[in-house]
Amino acid sequence: MTLGGDAPQAIVDVIVEDDRWHAVGIERIAAKAFHATLRQLGLDGAFWEISLLACDDAKISTLNADFRGKPQPTNVLSWPNAERAARVAGATPILPNAEDQMIDDELGDIAIAYETCAREAKEAGKTMQDHVTHLIVHGILHVLGYDHVRDADATLMEGLESRILGNMGIADPY
Repeated sequence: MTLGGDAPQAIVDVIVEDDRWHAVGIERIAAKAFHATLRQLGLDGAFWEISLLACDDAKISTLNADFRGKPQPTNVLSWPNAERAARVAGATPILPNAEDQMIDDELGDIAIAYETCAREAKEAGKTMQDHVTHLIVHGILHVLGYDHVRDADATLMEGLESRILGNMGIADPY
């Protein structure tokens, strides 16, 4: 799905493995989340691409085992195409620029699991759409080098998530 008019377009390549995602509107949610995240980071209008696998708990459990050594379902996983993490805790990661775009416009891949997202949304009293939007924004930020392992990095990432979601009309998840 692409966004934008005559300007270069951001692309979200959504692969739906679990048809329940269609009822949620995963393609539209992913495109809006990607556009809002790029805009917040000053990357709006650039031609960047991510891939999103909309799957079930069984698939994400396998991915989680293969890539993180944790054989259990999780809500969202991400794989950046480049290492962008900040060396200093709480600092902004090295965001992609026009030169990066000339080499590779793909930022990375994200996977999201239906059952875990549905359960979490219900437990938190949130709509599935709002919760999924938050998790996709979260995954995109990971692809762009943001993380939450160190406290200062978590504060930076959570603040960005809150601003992005707020600009989308979604309540602060924290």
